[in-house]
Amino acid sequence: MITYDELHTENHNITELSNVLLYLFRERSMCDTETCCELFQRYMDKVKHHIELVDKNLYSRLLTHDDQETQKMARNFMSGSQEIRKIMTAYTKQWCPRKNTDSLAVHDHERFLEETEEMFGLVLDRIQNETEKLYPLVRELAGDMKKAG
Repeated sequence: MITYDELHTENHNITELSNVLLYLFRERSMCDTETCCELFQRYMDKVKHHIELVDKNLYSRLLTHDDQETQKMARNFMSGSQEIRKIMTAYTKQWCPRKNTDSLAVHDHERFLEETEEMFGLVLDRIQNETEKLYPLVRELAGDMKKAG
């Protein structure tokens, strides 16, 4: 069982990490530091965990609802989860060498920064949509103001 407070805390932590990482990654020399790599790994782990948590706890009630728009929203969020996972996998293959997953392989800083900003932007858009659309709908359907699923 997950609460809305826990979901909002996770969203806040992911947002904070993405803001810190983007700030650090703008400086090329920061990309190679152990600290940045640790923060980046924490970010990736938190995003993956959050998506799994939302997928596991929130969609079943929406998918079985009588309203077609409600079902459609659940399918759209599920599709978005798959897309984010796919993008994160491709990003990891591109920028994190297999031999040493604790480091980034930034051979083209400009491209790295651009792809990082795009990926973080997708995740932040997802968080905003969860907060503004998904959580209120689940709350309304469940009639529970504290527990999300």
